[in-house]
Amino acid sequence: MSNMFCFQCEQTAKGLGCQGSAGVCGKQADTAGLQDELIGALVGLANAANDAEPTADTHRVMIEGLFTTITNVSFDNEAVKQQIEKTEKEITNLISRCGDYSSQCSRPYGYDVRGLWTSDEDIRSLKSLILFGLKGMAAYAYHALVLGYTDNGVNQFFYKAMRFVGLEETDADTLLPIVLETGHVNLKCMALLDQANTETYGTPVPTKVSLTVEKGPFIVVSGHDLYDLYLLLEQTKEKGVNIYTHGEMLPAHGYPKLKAYPHLKGHFGTAWQNQQKEFEGIPAPVLFTTNCIMPVKGSYFDRVFTTEVVAYPEMVHIDDEKDFSPVIAKALELGGYAEEKKMTGINGGETVTTGFARGTVLSVADKVIDAVKSGDIKHFFLVGGCDGAKPGRNYYTELVKQTPKESIILTLACGKFRFNDLDLGEIGGLPRIMDMGQCNDAYSAIQVSIALAEAFGCGVNDLPLTMVLSWYEQKAVCILLSLLALGIKNIYLGPTLPAFVSPNVLNLLVKEYQISPTSTPEEDLKKILG
Repeated sequence: MSNMFCFQCEQTAKGLGCQGSAGVCGKQADTAGLQDELIGALVGLANAANDAEPTADTHRVMIEGLFTTITNVSFDNEAVKQQIEKTEKEITNLISRCGDYSSQCSRPYGYDVRGLWTSDEDIRSLKSLILFGLKGMAAYAYHALVLGYTDNGVNQFFYKAMRFVGLEETDADTLLPIVLETGHVNLKCMALLDQANTETYGTPVPTKVSLTVEKGPFIVVSGHDLYDLYLLLEQTKEKGVNIYTHGEMLPAHGYPKLKAYPHLKGHFGTAWQNQQKEFEGIPAPVLFTTNCIMPVKGSYFDRVFTTEVVAYPEMVHIDDEKDFSPVIAKALELGGYAEEKKMTGINGGETVTTGFARGTVLSVADKVIDAVKSGDIKHFFLVGGCDGAKPGRNYYTELVKQTPKESIILTLACGKFRFNDLDLGEIGGLPRIMDMGQCNDAYSAIQVSIALAEAFGCGVNDLPLTMVLSWYEQKAVCILLSLLALGIKNIYLGPTLPAFVSPNVLNLLVKEYQISPTSTPEEDLKKILG
């Protein structure tokens, strides 16, 4: 294909959709076409799974396939083609057995997803909410799966929802319940991943993390997958190679089993969209474990490695055997910095703190409740989500700076890098900024909100709590759907509203849930605080 259409991320061209030969993210038209073909094949897999009992292999193919199409995951045509082949092979396997379960196999097993982009705008909008929500949920399901955790209800919903995406004849009344069900199931999926991470690595604890890079060989680990980080820490023990997290790997420092490794030294850089500048000339390799890889510049191309579903043309890929020897060898070859290199966050801070998951926050719930009753805490802000490069995202920095000193800021995902190095002081021994973790740790924030509501005998919407969210890609979509499915209202969403949401669907969400687009920090705080 020489032309493309894609509007699944916040930075889509002109706020409408990327068309032509390449997308804003750097994805080429032929890659976009292959990803559309993969989605069509996955709809076919969902249809086949309706006729024959899917297996663990079927579940993995569905989850991997959806994950592959998330923004900034795979730029490699060959990797996408391999995923299409896996999907078609699994469809064939299911068809060969469908007679055992069904008198007649359904047809067709394929779907041309490109027809969706030109269909009725309201149907396209609702189907996009489902599809993009499923993509985000697949990322969480994948991270849980590699740790050996799976949920049959979550797996079965992927097939059910993908069949609705592929329906040729449908209406808004049929699709809207599936949109909300996607949110409910994603909450279940986030709970599964939370269980997988805490049972494997322990309950996160508050941890101050240095942004200074020590002298000597080191490796930077980016993405979200804690298991890859764990394996790398094991393989680099006593080899004189230090490990630094990048982007959404920062919360790894709060997990007891991971922070026990003395060569897990600190955090490198800020959010994902700054990598082309921050990786310029870096004397160390970078390992991408999941999404958020940007087109790689020649100045550091030879020192970037990928693993799992992340793929980039002509780049060394660490396969399922998980032998990180090439990465380690590159670190020793490059040697790292000759002297300690001090780095800072966006606001000049030299350290950041993470590890305020629900276990920690709820362990001091009595202090929080007392502080609310005494008036020491008058408002909670959940300011989090995906960061991005489009102008206007300094809104979140300024909002946090201007919040009253009697307020607590809960944060998660990479949006926190806009302000997580600020020192806003404490309230009753509690830091005003609490980093709850990665984007999937929205589950922790939800559980804290529910616990506070129960303690005060009210609903979550009655709490002095405001959610101010930034979005970029599809994991933020499924989190938003989870919040809506729980009936949470008055969410502020920015920096722009999704291009794939039609005016009618947007009006429905505004009417039902009072979603507000962000404006200016001053105006929004005036509305929030009355």
